[in-house]
Amino acid sequence: MFPPPSTPVARAASAGGRRRQRARNGKSARSTRVDILKAAARSFRRLGYHGATVEEIAAALQMKKGNLYYYFRNKEEILFACHQHSLDRLTELIDDVQRAAIGPDEKLRRLIAAFVHTILDELHGTALFLDLEALSPPHLKIVIARRDRFERGVRRLIEDGIERGRFAPGDPKLLAFVLFGAVNWIPRWFKAEGPASSQEIADVFAEFFLRGLQRAKA
Repeated sequence: MFPPPSTPVARAASAGGRRRQRARNGKSARSTRVDILKAAARSFRRLGYHGATVEEIAAALQMKKGNLYYYFRNKEEILFACHQHSLDRLTELIDDVQRAAIGPDEKLRRLIAAFVHTILDELHGTALFLDLEALSPPHLKIVIARRDRFERGVRRLIEDGIERGRFAPGDPKLLAFVLFGAVNWIPRWFKAEGPASSQEIADVFAEFFLRGLQRAKA
């Protein structure tokens, strides 16, 4: 008995099924990559980049080491992906904040809070500038260029606040470095099981930094 002849409708249905399956597989792969990054971030935070091993990262996910290599070629590539993941989020945040129809002080408040959440929640306490020296020269060049773009965006927000009289006069570059240093130090002391939630820390940092920038009222 011969199979029924293929029709345009049948072929289209089959092609559609394959596309949906590829889409599902793609989403699953992206989800697995993010899970690996989160597990790696926890290991890097606890043991440092050089102390953490690929075996430990894989074990935290109940994954074989060989399976992890399907997604990343080596530990340095995982570190690079951690930076890229954070910078993707921060680039999106700075773009959204800059487009918002709100004052520079509220823009900066939103950005600081989101910055803290990215550090603590999305990659579980991995500092944005973690172990840069461990990156290969091509990867380091990419990360520094993207980091510098984010830094310039923050400086522009501070400059705008100074020009509009919302913030006291100061050096925007130096003030931005104060912010980055403070936020990137959080993973050194933050404990997820501690008394302060990431939301509380984000609110305190945003309020404290904004109060320090604001011009004193006469």
